[in-house]
Amino acid sequence: MEEISNFIKTIMQKDLETGRVSEIVTRFPPEPNAYLHIGHARALVTNFELAKHFNGRTNLRFDDTNPAKEDVEFVEAIIKDIEWLGYKPDKILFGSDYFEESYQYAVKLIKKGLAYVCDLSQEEIREYRGTLTEPGRNSPYRNRSVEENLELFENMRNGVYKEGEKVLRAKIDMSHPNLNMRDPVIYRIMYVEHHRQGTKWCIFPMYDFAHPLQDAIEGITHSLCSLEYENHRILYDWFIEHCETPHVPQQIEFGRLNITNTIMSKRYLRQLVEKGLVEGYDDPRMPTLIGLRRRGYTPEAIKNFILATGLSRINSTVESDMLEHFLREDLKLKAKRLMAVIEPLKVIITNYPEDEVEYLDAVNNVENPELGTRKVAFSRNLYIDRNDFVLQKPNKHYKRLALGIEVRLFNAYFIKAYDVKYDSEGNIEAVLCTYDPETKSGSGFNARKPNGTIHFVEATTARPATFNLFEPLIYDSEVDKDNFIERLNPNSWIQKAGYIENAQERFEEPEKFQFIREGYFTVDKTSTDEQLVFNRIVPLKSSVK
Repeated sequence: MEEISNFIKTIMQKDLETGRVSEIVTRFPPEPNAYLHIGHARALVTNFELAKHFNGRTNLRFDDTNPAKEDVEFVEAIIKDIEWLGYKPDKILFGSDYFEESYQYAVKLIKKGLAYVCDLSQEEIREYRGTLTEPGRNSPYRNRSVEENLELFENMRNGVYKEGEKVLRAKIDMSHPNLNMRDPVIYRIMYVEHHRQGTKWCIFPMYDFAHPLQDAIEGITHSLCSLEYENHRILYDWFIEHCETPHVPQQIEFGRLNITNTIMSKRYLRQLVEKGLVEGYDDPRMPTLIGLRRRGYTPEAIKNFILATGLSRINSTVESDMLEHFLREDLKLKAKRLMAVIEPLKVIITNYPEDEVEYLDAVNNVENPELGTRKVAFSRNLYIDRNDFVLQKPNKHYKRLALGIEVRLFNAYFIKAYDVKYDSEGNIEAVLCTYDPETKSGSGFNARKPNGTIHFVEATTARPATFNLFEPLIYDSEVDKDNFIERLNPNSWIQKAGYIENAQERFEEPEKFQFIREGYFTVDKTSTDEQLVFNRIVPLKSSVK
């Protein structure tokens, strides 16, 4: 990461040099209430890569203090996502495992006169809090005795009260200019079964209270979070100081990373799934890591993209074609280059022998000889892409097939079109061509220059395939507006039925290929030997409008 601008790395380096810390320990603390998306990946990659840079450690800690929204399904998915990105946490931990310690820290605050049980409703607490320009008012329950607060808090734990009947609040300053310091709620009552703790607990710590304590308990040195928590840092430090934790972590905020044409709100992504507008969280159009994985994105491309964006103290937005660039860079030397026809048009080479198929030598990737060679079938009957033929005489810039025009077929021969056949509806059914046997690829023939080179698939050996072609779910930049569903791209997923050359016996998920002139593709999870299905990962050039 030396080449990446990163202010947090500078802080860590100084802390090591001054002896404030002896090693770097970070944590990635997702809440298990949704699938991770590309936005979460910035925090994930940043925590793991920074710790790795300093030979430190990173914990995966699930922030599971709100059981109403959490599920083991998301726990398992997040662990798999992290493994897929190539990271191994030093420890896998759960915030709920610290419930007893958090409770005891709350008791300590009560005994110090720094926390009290409050009977105000949620609406009343909000009303009493005041505004940015007006100070708040003290709760009428603020001056309860330590003994009464201890008894009430224990009753809360024992399930004596209803949800919302009482909360535990920190006693700080109701006139503080930072609203987060105006006696924040640190415990609430919830009668919900927890995915790990079951019904053992009916009171749950709020994030602002639980998070710094968990960092302290685990010995986290640098607690990295997004910029929205900057105003919470003063409260984070207050809890660390007044709970007298044996370890003092440091909270550092960095800006969020937004990507154009990309929906990155968990709430909006949930709407897409619940309204049936996508197949699910692993829909290849979704920015979830599980969706990107199915689409064919690679861990290396995602990590390189995130590291290249750097870190700053402000939120930033990058173009989505920047991520596409890193995909192409990662795939160009890894992917075999095969031929597939997405919009098939039949070609009949009338001077080629009937019932004969020959096999021509082809290199799988001219930039990476280690990927080997293959045999490409050629015969009288071929498929080319429909866009590679025009009936009318083309302009001088046209470099494909037309009547009276000669082109080269990849790894094969020159062909020239002389006529067309029509179907019963008047559409072109086949193009009639001749070939020159003296122009076989690799023969050294260079007597004349063809009008470009096009790809093809031999018809009798071709494998039928479905090609999933994707565009962004939303094109404009207003992805965070409530009416975003009205502006979804109707062409975000288009399926085409075509053919691929029979280059290997099995095409299995998650193999990736470059289909010549069509882009990079991967085998979809729905693919079978009888009906292959490929997802286009990224075109050869930017597809973003």
